[in-house]
Amino acid sequence: MTLLAGLCAVGAMTLFGIAAVLQGIATARVQGVAVLDPRLLLELAKQPLFLLALVLNGLGFLLHVAALQDLPLFLVQAVIAGSVAVTAVLSVRVLRTRLEGRQWAAVGLVVTGLVALGVSAQSGEAESGPDSLPLVLLAAVLGIGALAATVRRLAYGAVLLGLLAGAGFGVVAISARLLPDLGPELFTSPVAGVLVLAGTTAFLVYSAAMQRGSVTTATAAMVVTQTVVPAAAGLLLGDRVRPGSVPVALLGFGLALAGALGLGRFEQVLPTP
Repeated sequence: MTLLAGLCAVGAMTLFGIAAVLQGIATARVQGVAVLDPRLLLELAKQPLFLLALVLNGLGFLLHVAALQDLPLFLVQAVIAGSVAVTAVLSVRVLRTRLEGRQWAAVGLVVTGLVALGVSAQSGEAESGPDSLPLVLLAAVLGIGALAATVRRLAYGAVLLGLLAGAGFGVVAISARLLPDLGPELFTSPVAGVLVLAGTTAFLVYSAAMQRGSVTTATAAMVVTQTVVPAAAGLLLGDRVRPGSVPVALLGFGLALAGALGLGRFEQVLPTP
């Protein structure tokens, strides 16, 4: 694990966590817009807080891609999952949300898990995977969009949409790991097109999730699939751990994910307006 790539991952985690709170405040002010409706983005674009969240997400994405060029998917995505801890802590200050002892314990689990992952990961370049992988990723994005469009005013709509958004962001991470080096090939790569489509779809679905529940609930649901999906795909792309460190990696992954899930339960899903 290189220090620079690790710092990029932590920086992305922090920016995503801050952006989630700002985006949550902005989306709470927009009502009556269906899932995947482009009007949602138009309404959000009128709000300075959302535009700031967009900038932070963009900067975080660049750091995310930089980290993925040298670190395994499972490590980077587990670090990104730590953004829910940032979101939870900021929610206390900004949204006046109260964190109890078990929620602070969950934050501790996230941090401990990330440390364990950091010492077990082994850096290296990704393998290209099968030739059909871009088509598989495209089909996954289309499926995510279709499923999200069926979610209306369900009691746990925030959780369902958060899970779907996380799967979409997972496709973004996988695609970013497969991107060619900066150059002409980058603009003609099928994976780059899939990345843009997946990112746009996931962002819309995530915004809709925040409309239907608390910021932390939507974010915690998102990080589950955002972490698990790329981690599984990483096995096909040559991700490795240091020799003898598999138990440490599994423990770290489990702790980070358990902490994120624990934080997601500290607020009830809000009733649909």
